[in-house]
Amino acid sequence: MSHPFLDRFKLFGDADAVVFGNTTTSYRDLIEVVEDWRAYLTANGVGRGDVVTLEGASSLQTCAGLLALIDRGALVIPLTTLPDAKRAEFLEVAEAETTISIDDAGDRHLARTGRRAGHELYGRLREAGRAGLVLFSSGTTGRSKASVLDFEKVLARYGEPSRPNRILSFLNLDHIGGVNTLLHTFSQGGAIVTVADRSAESVFATVARHRVEILPTTPTFLNMVLISGVLDRFPPQSLKLITYGTEPMPLRTLERLKKELPDVRFKQTYGLSELGILPTRSKSDDTLWLKLGNTNGFEYKIVDDVLWVRSDMAMLGYLNAPAPFDEEGFFNTQDVVETDGEYLRILGRRSEIINVGGEKVYPTEVENVLLQVPNVAEATVSGHPSPVTGMVVRATLLLAEEEDEATVLRRVRRHCKERLEAFKVPLIIEISADDLHSDRFKKIRSAR
Repeated sequence: MSHPFLDRFKLFGDADAVVFGNTTTSYRDLIEVVEDWRAYLTANGVGRGDVVTLEGASSLQTCAGLLALIDRGALVIPLTTLPDAKRAEFLEVAEAETTISIDDAGDRHLARTGRRAGHELYGRLREAGRAGLVLFSSGTTGRSKASVLDFEKVLARYGEPSRPNRILSFLNLDHIGGVNTLLHTFSQGGAIVTVADRSAESVFATVARHRVEILPTTPTFLNMVLISGVLDRFPPQSLKLITYGTEPMPLRTLERLKKELPDVRFKQTYGLSELGILPTRSKSDDTLWLKLGNTNGFEYKIVDDVLWVRSDMAMLGYLNAPAPFDEEGFFNTQDVVETDGEYLRILGRRSEIINVGGEKVYPTEVENVLLQVPNVAEATVSGHPSPVTGMVVRATLLLAEEEDEATVLRRVRRHCKERLEAFKVPLIIEISADDLHSDRFKKIRSAR
């Protein structure tokens, strides 16, 4: 191996590196799998600067494939299994030249697209001889944007080995959180535990079976865990830390989690595909206030209640949109925050704020109240157009148990009227049997 990040694997020897299903692979064996990938890339003419997709669920092969593509100096587009139309869109936007997919059996399938990527951002990476990473946003509030990062800058944030842990890879490699989990774990000589099925049952069965110590996930998934009752069936005795991010956490959900898991520490994280994962410190386990690190290559400022961040590993830009950096290099996160001294509380994306006759409504505030209503398991709040006030509040609810809809609506309205200002009370309330989240376990909000 030639890349310094990969060379450190030799230090870890027979320590567990990847757990997938019932198979555990050591670092010594992982090196051999990466070497096999290097030979595969050479045999198929994949070279430095080539734009290559890596498609498949988290597994030993996808982990090793990503490492080999980094070592090769390729420009990598990690993707999960997508609908044909969405995949075609992503390949076109990213100007993918080669696709490599990994099936459920771990077999690789390589194909050429016939394209030649000529985007200016790719040219900069090729000229510098550096590997690149292309990540697509979730697109929950619009068209997905493709950010291009310098992989060497991403790798530079991982220090020398100090504390190896067994970490579950919940977020896939098409997400900055999934990439961070993988690289952080490997940098420390820890074990990455992957799961093919991200249901609450499967995840916590895996935590129990493989003695997982750290679970990085989302508030939406953690709420699903509470609904499922899985903690009674698979007590996570090995679990030390749960980190959560990608969306605001309802305080009600955090309070219930602390009650169910009193021995587990909870930490709020903050990161974006465009910037990487920032250092954070929660004020306490039972609060949503956190401190962002103004060190280690990250700085922030607040302008008109919106968070702007400058990062050493910030993306070079978008492939398909203007990049919202100011002249000082700060990125507009679009996240509205409130402050308490050196601590921040993230209220949500500016685009998700509901304007009711000139009054601002933050969806998470209303969702937190809705989750207090008996039999409401999940709640998603968004805006609905109104000819009178511009917008009104709409709530979509998922029930824990089947119940007469009229009875539920009366209880919800009464509860909200007692706890919220009139303009914040949902005027439209819908009961849904469908999931209220994306495949990244993040709430989907859209005005309609």
